[in-house]
Amino acid sequence: MAASKKPWSGRFQRATAKNVEKFTSSIHYDQRLYLYDIEGSIAHVTMLADQRIMSRAEARQIVKALKDILKDIEKGKLTFSASDEDIHMAIENELVQRIGETGGKLHAARSRNDQISLDIRLFLREEIDSILHLLSELQRQLIKLAKNEIKTIMPGYTHMQKAQPVLLAHYFLAFREMFARDVQRMQECKVRINISPLGAAALAGTTLAIDRSRTAKLLNFPSISKNSMDTVADRDFIAEFIFSASLTMMHLSRFCEDLILWASDEFGFVEISDAYTTGSSIMPQKKNPDIAELVRGKTARVYGDLFAIMTLLKGLPMTYNRDLQEDKEPLFDCVDTLKECLAIFTEMIKHTKFNKEEMQAAAQGGFSTATDVAEYLVKKGVPFRKAHEIVGKIIAYCIKNKKELAELKLEDYKKYYSGFASDIQDVIKLENAVNSRKHQGGTATAAVLGRIKEIEKSSGKI
Repeated sequence: MAASKKPWSGRFQRATAKNVEKFTSSIHYDQRLYLYDIEGSIAHVTMLADQRIMSRAEARQIVKALKDILKDIEKGKLTFSASDEDIHMAIENELVQRIGETGGKLHAARSRNDQISLDIRLFLREEIDSILHLLSELQRQLIKLAKNEIKTIMPGYTHMQKAQPVLLAHYFLAFREMFARDVQRMQECKVRINISPLGAAALAGTTLAIDRSRTAKLLNFPSISKNSMDTVADRDFIAEFIFSASLTMMHLSRFCEDLILWASDEFGFVEISDAYTTGSSIMPQKKNPDIAELVRGKTARVYGDLFAIMTLLKGLPMTYNRDLQEDKEPLFDCVDTLKECLAIFTEMIKHTKFNKEEMQAAAQGGFSTATDVAEYLVKKGVPFRKAHEIVGKIIAYCIKNKKELAELKLEDYKKYYSGFASDIQDVIKLENAVNSRKHQGGTATAAVLGRIKEIEKSSGKI
């Protein structure tokens, strides 16, 4: 696009220095907003014509030219210049070049301050829809895995120590719950994004007789902002989005951490497909879970985006300040990183094998049914703290004699409490231990299948 004079040139006696143009330009990254900038301009000019701030003929001429510009950008026929400073001026300059002074009427009752807020809101509204779709796909895959692995028992961990046996399906549903909260946060964030800022202009509104509701309706905004100063100063919605994205990335990272550990020889719980792993340039035997590691690593990157936006905003006076130009790069990076990670992670777990035998064998060890023994005693009237002490002594005996609970005879149990009966052997069986936790939210097969049924029944809300 050809460069033209600055919109503020009437006040200045000297041209902007080239190095200043380069330093202040944002066109190299905000050009990705071109579609939303043109969409907003078409709605704005339509409203101006409705309000007789410009003629219908002028509005039609501007709209046609804007649509032609859009087509040329999408075909790669137009290039952007640093001298245009940002996407708003690039498009406006091209418009004026094509249709003359009439193009300058587009900016009536509008500032780049409310214009950029509009562009970002339109962009982010659409991107959140894409992210919600990716989250839904991931949740569906977790439900599928849970159904496939409904009989697989694994050790549950606390403090990275074996704790209690659980169903692998229950594990998958735990992450499904995390991602469901992410969906809720994104949906709630979208409500605060979906507000039209047009009409705030620079900071105080405009003396022209605009109709903000008309513009909002044209752009499918359910509401308009309530204070012009807050409107151009507000980037809370960006910070909120990046925070929500950070939580999603954290959930992905925690899942990846487990997969990385489970893929090691020490665990042997999973086998990630060759297509989603890499090798070593020096060690021929290596098969590395690099996708999971990179998702874990990129989480730090999104955290950095959050820290950047929060630091950017913390010291700004009312209202708009040029510092806010720096909001877009962390936002764009966050959007791109989150979408890429969600997509590749979902593909990776589709092609991951979970080793039932290894998980079952691991669940057998580590005295994972010790709590079941304690609760067995509670059912016989023993206070829990006393039961805990009794079982603790039994475990100490097992460790000293290198035995598992299943290897003890009834008389061994009775040494520590006379109320033990032969049914203790049934209590410590893995399947029974898992399925005894049949309350809502528990790991029993019936409870897990019940939760899957609930989720599938409300599949539209996944």
